[in-house]
Amino acid sequence: MGGQEYDKSIGAKVLRRWFRGDCHVHSVHSDGALTVQQISVQARSLGLDFLATTDHNTAAAHQPWLDHADDSELLVILGEEVTTQDGHWLALGIANGQVIDWRYEAADDVIDRHLDHVHQSGGICIVAHPHAPYQSGTFRYPYDGFDAVEVWNGAWTSTMPWQADNEAALLHWVGRLNAVVPGGRWQPMIGNSDTHLDGQIGAPHTVVASERLDVEAIMTGIRTGRCWIAAEPTVDISFTASTRGRSAGIGDRLDTGDSPFLVSAKVAGVPSGFVRLYTEQGETRSATMPSSGVGQLEWTVSEPAAFVRLEVRTFGGDMAALTNPIFLA
Repeated sequence: MGGQEYDKSIGAKVLRRWFRGDCHVHSVHSDGALTVQQISVQARSLGLDFLATTDHNTAAAHQPWLDHADDSELLVILGEEVTTQDGHWLALGIANGQVIDWRYEAADDVIDRHLDHVHQSGGICIVAHPHAPYQSGTFRYPYDGFDAVEVWNGAWTSTMPWQADNEAALLHWVGRLNAVVPGGRWQPMIGNSDTHLDGQIGAPHTVVASERLDVEAIMTGIRTGRCWIAAEPTVDISFTASTRGRSAGIGDRLDTGDSPFLVSAKVAGVPSGFVRLYTEQGETRSATMPSSGVGQLEWTVSEPAAFVRLEVRTFGGDMAALTNPIFLA
């Protein structure tokens, strides 16, 4: 497993909604400062629909979250941050009480066995903050068996929402995307807060397109790349590509037949920022957001492209939103 075929055709119209959630959250059950109840209250106050409990190398928070979930009206994905000496990764959608082993290094060549344990439980595996600025934060395992990559992680030692480790993770992900597109396989990106302290929840978070709000559907949305990343809940994006009466959204595929196609984007919650369109050739279009923070953009693209994706940044260079690609044929 790992990655996702992108040869998806747009057939019958499927009704999907966008759900917001944070897939990397720590509580007092590992090294977090907040209780399950405190995290839940903050998540719901921000309008989040789901979160994943990912305490370090333990399942201690699973049952407390399940006990609390019905009262919170918050979908909870059981998980673990598997914290090894050669990098961290998220195991999401595992069974109640299941602990994924962390006692190995990259040289032991056993990572695939542990990824299989998660996949056999119906879960997904995500590379976590691969360029985090501490000794075990550099990810040294092969990426191939993972389902997604966390390119945007919350603040570490400052209030800056976008730091150098995130920029490095994004550039690495872009390089891998450009390299694997001809072969038809790729790994979506997500973003999470890595909450440890008060006030960190949801900054950033992942917005997932799904037919319903349940664990399997949300994980499918992540695995297939039908998701984008927001710096905060006030940021919103609509992003589509269309041609000859057909259209596709984030994570989907559009058969352009080498014809020009129209890219449409609506962005809200980013006053006076930059909106930039990227293909495998790099940045191809850009626009400036009005001071109101609400803008609607359209670009006609006639040059060949394998995919299009969107970045929204503030004037200061901080990321406000990132989308996974729309693939083109």
